[in-house]
Amino acid sequence: MFANYLIGLREGLEASLIVCILVAYLVKTERRDALKPVWIGISAAVFVALAFGAGLEFGSQEMTFQAQEGLGGSLSIVAVGLVTWMVFWMRRTARHLKAELHGKLDTALRMGTAALVVTAFLAVGREGLETSLFVWTAVHATSDGTVQPVIGALLGLATAVVLGWLFYRGALRINLAKFFTWTGAMLVVVAAGVLAYGFHDLQEANFIGGLNNLAFDISSTISPDGWLGTLLKGVFNFQPDPTVLQVVVWCVYLVPTLLLFFAPAGLLSRRARAGAAESAGA
Repeated sequence: MFANYLIGLREGLEASLIVCILVAYLVKTERRDALKPVWIGISAAVFVALAFGAGLEFGSQEMTFQAQEGLGGSLSIVAVGLVTWMVFWMRRTARHLKAELHGKLDTALRMGTAALVVTAFLAVGREGLETSLFVWTAVHATSDGTVQPVIGALLGLATAVVLGWLFYRGALRINLAKFFTWTGAMLVVVAAGVLAYGFHDLQEANFIGGLNNLAFDISSTISPDGWLGTLLKGVFNFQPDPTVLQVVVWCVYLVPTLLLFFAPAGLLSRRARAGAAESAGA
C-alpha cells in the first residue's frame, strides 16, 4: 500500500504543480479570460488518463491468463522505462519548470484559445498517462486480492491534489528539489520491483523461460501472507521465491540507476560532452 501511495503522491504532485503554475501565471498576469480554455485542456487530459487506466483494467479482464500475463509484463517494462526517464528529467529540470511552462503559455496566449487548450492538455496529459500506466502496473504487481493497493494509490493522488492547492495558496513551502530527489530515489526502488515482477509475468506467459529456476526460496521464513511478507511486498514488491532472472533484472536496474541518479549533475554533463567530442574526433 505504501509503494502505491508513493507512486500516487509523486506522480500526482508533478501534475498538480503544473496545474498550479499555469493557473497562477494567468491570474498574476491578469489573463483570467484564458482560465476557461486551460481548465478545458486540463479536464480533457484527466479524462484521457482515466479512460486509459480503465481501458487497461477492463480490457485485460477479457484476455486469457497467458495474454494477461504477457500484457502485464510488457506494460511493466514500458512503465518502468517511462518513470525512470521522468525521474531523471524532473531532477534535471525541476528548477526551470516554471520558466519553461511560462514560455509555452505565452506562446499559446498569442496563438489563441485552441492553443491554450492544447498546451494545458499536453502539459498535464503526459503526466496523467504515465501515472495511469505506472499505477496500474504497480497495483497489479503488489495486488494480493484486496483493494489496499488501489486505496493507497488514490490516497497518494488525493494528497498530491491537496498539496498542490496549498502550494497555490502559498500556505505550504518545501524544498522541491530535495523532495523530488528523495521521492525519485524511492520511486526507483519501487520501479525495480515492478520491473522484476514484469519479467516474472513474461515467464508465466511462457514468453521467457526460467520460471522454475528459483534464485532462493525463503517462504518458510517469510510467509507471503504474513505481516512481514505483506509489508515487504507492498513497499519493495518483495517475493520470497524469485526466479534467477528476477533477481538479475532487479540488481542490473537498481544499482546503476541509483548511482546515476545520485551522481553530480555536472559529472554526467562532462561525460556526455566527452563522449560527443570523441565521436566527432573519430
